[in-house]
Amino acid sequence: MKPGPLLAAATFGICLCSLPAASADGYAGLGSAAPGFAAVRPGKPVVFPQDFGAHPGYRTEWWYLTANLKDDSGAAYGVQWTLFRQGIAPGPELSGWANQSLWMAHAAATSAKEHLFAETLGRGGVGQAGVVAAPFRAWIDDWSLAAPEGAAGEGVARLRVEAGGAAFHYRLDLRADKPPVLHGDNGFSRKSERGQASYYFSEPFYRVDGALELRGAEIHVSGEAWMDREWSSQPLEPGQTGWDWFSLHLSTGEKVMLFRLRNPAAQDFLAGTWIFANGAAQPLQGSDIALSPLKETTLDARRIPVRWKARVRSHAFEIETYPVNERSWMATRFAYWEGPIGFTGTHRGEGYLEMTGY
Repeated sequence: MKPGPLLAAATFGICLCSLPAASADGYAGLGSAAPGFAAVRPGKPVVFPQDFGAHPGYRTEWWYLTANLKDDSGAAYGVQWTLFRQGIAPGPELSGWANQSLWMAHAAATSAKEHLFAETLGRGGVGQAGVVAAPFRAWIDDWSLAAPEGAAGEGVARLRVEAGGAAFHYRLDLRADKPPVLHGDNGFSRKSERGQASYYFSEPFYRVDGALELRGAEIHVSGEAWMDREWSSQPLEPGQTGWDWFSLHLSTGEKVMLFRLRNPAAQDFLAGTWIFANGAAQPLQGSDIALSPLKETTLDARRIPVRWKARVRSHAFEIETYPVNERSWMATRFAYWEGPIGFTGTHRGEGYLEMTGY
């Protein structure tokens, strides 16, 4: 390993891994106060292309891609690519090793038989990891999510993603025919009744084609993908121990995003977005949503709900989800469950489920 990753790993160990996954400061410390960092306020517009890029004035942010794929025989697979940035100190951005940004990335490939994942760490300011807004490029070492050559000026409408681990690798081309969707109040996404929030938008309309390699065997895959883009300085309130997040591709062409933030000492906070097939979006209030676990399994000595019932009353939407692989456990520094799902009920389709803090 190069000196850069070694130093990054040590710094992450000091700054991040000493935090418990769930604490009085919320899951992974995301509910702790962030003095000196920028606050998320309603009314601030999301602006493209610059908001595709990094926001070093805020403490935390991520670029998050999940893909539901099938091979030529119809077998289901899932792919995840995530890049996280964590600010370790507020103030003007510094260069070189004095830079205040730490980077962490996760990649995963899931089939019905196995769930393979990898994690890598990086240091800001030295070229090892970063994000450029235009032409869009997000990278850490040789993992990348970027606009291909010739796509300058298209924002994130065309992307190529590549990553891998010891037993998997993928290289996928993505193309979207609709612009990104703003969640909440024009991108201001509330996360609690006390006012914690993030800026949040998605591109849920990607069509995907490419290659997935599992244990040396290359598989042609195609399907659909969803990219989330979110940044904040304190996205959780203290006491919120984790979340359950769904991104759903309906067979009608509509998309649905739902999340529940859990707080054992208070009422759970729910919200979401109904995205019509033409790209128009309707915010969903918590009173309109119901999320109920149906089945649990034990992973890493934790009880994880792997089947769910989800309802959106205003759209007569009631489904039951099932995982492609119940053992989609990301045993990373902050362990969580993330994997592809299918669903049946009033609507059918596929999507992704993420669960943290269990």
